[in-house]
Amino acid sequence: MADNTTFRLRVITPDRVFYEGEVNMVELNTTEGQIGVLPGHIPLTVIIKPGILKIYEDGNEKEAALHSGFVEILPDGISILAEIVEWPDEIDEKRAEAALARAEERLKSKTSDVDMSRAEAALLRAIARIQVLK
Repeated sequence: MADNTTFRLRVITPDRVFYEGEVNMVELNTTEGQIGVLPGHIPLTVIIKPGILKIYEDGNEKEAALHSGFVEILPDGISILAEIVEWPDEIDEKRAEAALARAEERLKSKTSDVDMSRAEAALLRAIARIQVLK
């Protein structure tokens, strides 16, 4: 049962329930900036921007790479519906570094055939993967 120092967190992807449990705090990136959520937070719905999801529970901190989706925040819980979210042990570091290099190259090229918003999103996803490994 939740008390006034914890709240329920559910992180769901199309293929699994990534995380479910009582937490003290959650931090994540949104299109409006980084946000920290504590118990009793005002109701809010936000869009996820690729970055690191930090989960604080009983003095422990867990990190995962969170890529896209949206978040529903209520005073007694938070639901994250994510396209992709990965624990550090699920990330291939060499592949993430290669994706980072490809995204940087696409952004530098600035040719008309490059979708800049997709390249920027790929860059942010690669950076999130690499940061969560460090």
